[in-house]
Amino acid sequence: MSHTAHDTEPTQPPPGDDHAFFGQPRGLMTLSGLEVWERFSFLGMQAILVLFFADKVSNGGMGMDPGTAASVSAAYGTLVYLVSVAGGWLADRILGSYRAVLYGGILIACGHYSMAVPTDAMTWVGLGLISAGTGLLKPNVASMVGKLYRTEDERRDAGFALYYMGINIGAFAGPLITGWLGEHASWHWGFSAAAIGMTFGLIQYVAGRRHLAGRKHAAEFALAPAAMRRAIGLIVGGAVAVAVVATALVLAGWLTMDRFVDVLTVVSVIAPVVYFVVMFRSPRVSAEERGRLRPYVVLFLGSVVFNFILFQAYSTMMLLASTNARTEILGFHFPASWYASALGAFEVALAPVVAAVWARMGTRQPHASNKIAFGVILGGLSFLLMVIPTSGHSGDTYRMAAWWIVGSYLLLGLGDILLETSGMSATTKLAPKAFASQTMALWFLSLALANGIQAQIVKLYGEVSNPAYFGVNGAIAVAAGVAMIAAAPWLKRTMHPVH
Repeated sequence: MSHTAHDTEPTQPPPGDDHAFFGQPRGLMTLSGLEVWERFSFLGMQAILVLFFADKVSNGGMGMDPGTAASVSAAYGTLVYLVSVAGGWLADRILGSYRAVLYGGILIACGHYSMAVPTDAMTWVGLGLISAGTGLLKPNVASMVGKLYRTEDERRDAGFALYYMGINIGAFAGPLITGWLGEHASWHWGFSAAAIGMTFGLIQYVAGRRHLAGRKHAAEFALAPAAMRRAIGLIVGGAVAVAVVATALVLAGWLTMDRFVDVLTVVSVIAPVVYFVVMFRSPRVSAEERGRLRPYVVLFLGSVVFNFILFQAYSTMMLLASTNARTEILGFHFPASWYASALGAFEVALAPVVAAVWARMGTRQPHASNKIAFGVILGGLSFLLMVIPTSGHSGDTYRMAAWWIVGSYLLLGLGDILLETSGMSATTKLAPKAFASQTMALWFLSLALANGIQAQIVKLYGEVSNPAYFGVNGAIAVAAGVAMIAAAPWLKRTMHPVH
């Protein structure tokens, strides 16, 4: 019997005897496989993006100064996470999860193919398409993983652990391929590899679609037909209007790259503020729920501080690695962008260890707020570590040993595991019931805000000394983590029932 995306099937998961993929439903292999290739393409491209921006035009780069290159790279990250908020809504109300992920993947692949064309215009078109596509795909794949399991299915946590391992395998492999091609062929060959990776992901997603739960034509919480027509009209009209206005401003010379970055930063600050104000004032939010939202603001800010450091693994740290780090270990020479793979490798290796430690500690494990605080502190320490090898040197003549940056990424990877797992779990538990389906939007807004702030701060990279840059940013993160630990008694009391 043939299956199409238009089949009307129940949203119930497949029968409980589906244990075909390491004891998990077969659909998990399809979704994890898609994520491997999506992260392969996304982070593979991001590992060389800032190097491409900063490289000389004669070498095929865009000739930006390091601070501008890092700022534009961060602005791209801001755009991705802002669009993710809309991506969740579009899947819920108009497209349905299956089509949202499919269309998102197609946009991402088209974006990477555009970037494979060696012209500046196609680079910007490609980044725009990838931003829109990732915003559609990213928030909806995780929700499709959840739909593979019945509520009482005890395999759910283990399934998500396998899924996140897929994400990190992609994060590890992507920079290895794109980095090697970028250095030995051209940057655009590296972007081509990202395009081919995303194409593989789409092929296996469509091929395995019959194993996905809730794969039906309509959105789960679809708008009424008239409202849907109005919404589609507004979305299309709004997109065309923004494109026309932006083009006019560019032609008039007002909308420069710097101003575009500034606009994104302002939006990344306003969006979460509006979100929180709406939730605090909503009549559908009870006094008890409002009480739990207050500590969540602290966790949200902790996520912003940590991710401000984490995202620089693909910007300032890449620039530092390319100019001031040796690119050899035990006699083996490698492209500077391969350092980015260390982060994915550490997360693949350390995630099961951390999970086992928490399981062994049981009720004695740290409170969720302290896990997040430890993550923030580790992020700060990863930057403070860079003060040691960069002190007492100036210019681009010295080369630190590879182990310094690898050590920094080890701290960062461990911090990410502590913060992300606890943060996402706390987000789902602390959000008011009336906003339950939008909880992940909040988490994505913390990532957008981290990138928005980064887009401004990284402009200082190359303007101030490396020890000052990494030392001050690292110290601020450590101080924020320590402040969260100091607030632990209040957080534990107000976050109840989150442990």
